[in-house]
Amino acid sequence: MEKYYLPEGNLLSSPQNREFISTLDGLERAMACGAIIEGIARLCDSSFDLHVDFPAMPNVRGIIPRAECAYVKNGDEIKDIAVLTRVGKAVCFKVIGIERRPDGIVAHLSRRLAQMECYERYLSALCAGDVINARVTHLEPFGAFVDIGCGMVSLLSVDAISVSRISHPRDRLYCGQAIWAVVRSIDRSNDRIFVSMRELLGTWEENAANFESGQTVAGIIRSVEDYGVFVELSPNLAGLAEVREEDRDIYRSMIGRGCAVFIKSIIPERMKIKLVLLDSYRTEPTFPTPLTYYIHGDKTEHIDSWVYSPAGARKRVETVFE
Repeated sequence: MEKYYLPEGNLLSSPQNREFISTLDGLERAMACGAIIEGIARLCDSSFDLHVDFPAMPNVRGIIPRAECAYVKNGDEIKDIAVLTRVGKAVCFKVIGIERRPDGIVAHLSRRLAQMECYERYLSALCAGDVINARVTHLEPFGAFVDIGCGMVSLLSVDAISVSRISHPRDRLYCGQAIWAVVRSIDRSNDRIFVSMRELLGTWEENAANFESGQTVAGIIRSVEDYGVFVELSPNLAGLAEVREEDRDIYRSMIGRGCAVFIKSIIPERMKIKLVLLDSYRTEPTFPTPLTYYIHGDKTEHIDSWVYSPAGARKRVETVFE
């Protein structure tokens, strides 16, 4: 059942969705069975109604009235920005009526009802530790907002994105990106779901297994401390390079830039990788490190806990979902 309530855009090119939005008969069948389907919102008019195109049916217009643009609880009003930011993007909806007019056919649509069903049949049943699909919708310094089903939004805070520290979510993510996430906690009183991603990107041992002492590898400078420079080797793994005191300010100006490092040693019991900075890329652009999921929803639907630190490590780093 969960795979039906995916982030907006996932259904758009599916065979069933194309069948529903290609003919008037398809729209009528979608209305009869209460299916959730998707289209592209091409316009927001002066009344804040969204207009959805059906390219295969130029004589049919889809309209989502402002009041039907989003599911809100506790009598809250739909914010203008929540409607405007859907223009040019996929929206999910249910067909609630088909009206034949002299100038063409109007399909009356409701995103609110699609989201309500998603909440009642899927999101309300989630619990901490569930691994789910998500899509990044918006980035702020404190975290990323992600669609966890039918446009329903959850917060992925910046500290939950990866073990390796980043200064801004854009260092790791981009808008429109499909990701896996794990439910971090649920505020039942306010119907808010918070998610995490760091637990899916591998333990210290799993990430360190990709490196060996004596290698020279690429990394990203993430922070500069009095005792050295932290260099990201993968999203869940960083090493420490010693630098001279007089060079620290230079490296502080290069946080977020790429570099080449020599791996001196790997020490599991201290969760430490000692590095030597060989070169830094002052002008070449640095792209986010690709995400490798060691846990994902295709194979694992739920985790009760996650231990990052190796067995025998002096410090234990873990997450318990409850």
